Amino acid sequence: MLPVTPQPARFIDPLSDFGFKRLFGSEPNKEILIDFLNQLFKGQKVIRDLTYNSTEKYGDDEQSKKVVFDLFCTCDNGEQIIVEM
Repeated sequence: MLPVTPQPARFIDPLSDFGFKRLFGSEPNKEILIDFLNQLFKGQKVIRDLTYNSTEKYGDDEQSKKVVFDLFCTCDNGEQIIVEM
């Protein structure tokens, strides 16, 4: 019988941009992400829905810069917020 060598544990840091997108950046993990964000907001905001649509918004004119964000969220009161990592 061959000896079994234990493998070191591997973790993804959810607070890094890579880790956040890897763990939460797709539709199948949407409910988990909503719960995670609501725990972070501790009742200050209550997210009911979020979208993974295009993450770039351009300004109204040539002088305005574009904004890049990760998530577009809708709160329970209808307020819409952007969550950026």
